[in-house]
Amino acid sequence: MTRRGFFSLRWVSITFIVIAFVLSGLQLVSYSRLRNSLPKGTVIAGVPVGGLTLQQSAERLMLAYSVPVEVRYGSSIIQIKPSSLGFQLDLEEMISAADQQRVSQPFWSGFWNYLWNRLPPPINIPLRSQISEPRLRAYLTDEIAARYDQPAVEALPVPGSINFEPGKPGSTLDIERAVVLIDDALRSPSSRVVNLTLQQVKPARPSFQNLQILLQQVIDQAKFDGITEIYVQDLETGQELSFAYSQKQVFPPNISFSAASTIKIPIMVSVFQKIAEPTPKEITDLMELMIERSENDPSDRLLQVALDRNLGPLFLTSDMRALGFENTFMAGYFYPGAPLLDRYTTPGNTRKDLVTNPDTYNQTTPAELGQLLEDMYYCSQNGGGTFALVFPGKISQAECSTMLSYMSKNRIGVLLEAGLPDGTQIAHKHGWSVEPADGLIHTIGDAGIVFTSGGKYVIVVFMYHPSQLIWDPANKLMAQISRAVYNYYNLSAK
Repeated sequence: MTRRGFFSLRWVSITFIVIAFVLSGLQLVSYSRLRNSLPKGTVIAGVPVGGLTLQQSAERLMLAYSVPVEVRYGSSIIQIKPSSLGFQLDLEEMISAADQQRVSQPFWSGFWNYLWNRLPPPINIPLRSQISEPRLRAYLTDEIAARYDQPAVEALPVPGSINFEPGKPGSTLDIERAVVLIDDALRSPSSRVVNLTLQQVKPARPSFQNLQILLQQVIDQAKFDGITEIYVQDLETGQELSFAYSQKQVFPPNISFSAASTIKIPIMVSVFQKIAEPTPKEITDLMELMIERSENDPSDRLLQVALDRNLGPLFLTSDMRALGFENTFMAGYFYPGAPLLDRYTTPGNTRKDLVTNPDTYNQTTPAELGQLLEDMYYCSQNGGGTFALVFPGKISQAECSTMLSYMSKNRIGVLLEAGLPDGTQIAHKHGWSVEPADGLIHTIGDAGIVFTSGGKYVIVVFMYHPSQLIWDPANKLMAQISRAVYNYYNLSAK
């Protein structure tokens, strides 16, 4: 090779070397810029930030997670700022973690990989954030539930009828579920819409106050101008309704009425209290005649055999006093001409506001008779209650069930029973008598426990009229009262 050719080759080589250095420098500059950005495919907290600087990534994260969460409550749409729920991104921590992974590869080895088109692996940083659950719950309670919940509307009495206007169901926010759903939405950069879960609220049973209003309307509609006292007890809640009503005025309850055959309920309790198990057949036969057929002779016989031959009624009265019933007593046997064994002055028969001229031989009040039935029911359920406290070991659960069974067989088709739909179970005892002085009926009573799908309850109704209780309208009125209470517990029934 000539010297001139060698010289030319040298300059060509130098030129290529310079070009190589220039290209390397350009690549180095390009790599340096790329290294200052996050690798392609990088995701922080679910947000793609590949190719962005750390500052740009932080801004994109703030933008994505500051979008309001859209909450839908039925047809209502509510926009909620994340900050109002105490939501905060741990931005510095996430950016720092991404930066550490970005610079984890040595510069020159990274540059070498870049020259060979081997790009760095993408970075995936999970969401790191905080939320104030107390603030979220407070917001749901005070800002959403308080504004958008729809309370159920209770049924109301229908004027001039024995029915209730059906109530309307309501809806309430399921706060526990809402906390989970909104928490998830706050932590998502894309799924920011929440359909809240609502809980249907059935209409509450009308208040006993509304039941009383309906019963008063029933009495007014019947134009009954005597005295009516009604006692109702819910056997599931223990709630009581007890009032007297006359001439469109409400009076305090616990008026004394002639008990008539309803006194046979206390007789049955006293007999079982005295007779040891197993119950002798003579007693069961007499009990069936007394309760199912409402015969008086078997009643006297039970008092004589089980309590005392001469003073049986007074022993019964003593048992009622022990149970706390100061207005319920029996002062003589049923048979004609039976002597009056004692005279009882009670709070119920000394009232001056309402007077029913009760029989001096046997009296009770609707509330006391109802509470006695309540004692019997709870005894039949678990063997406990008042009977177990007052007569420990004397009246068993089985005996209480037997008493209810006897009263369930008292099928007469009138009074309380007449107001119930066919097939409704009622354990009851009715009573009325013809007054010897004028040969007329002045008092009618019926006391029972009604078992329905809508609830179990005690109902006692007594009616008195100083002139005369005419059977047909009195029977119809008591049946309407019974049906109104049944409708209260079974609002779909009409």
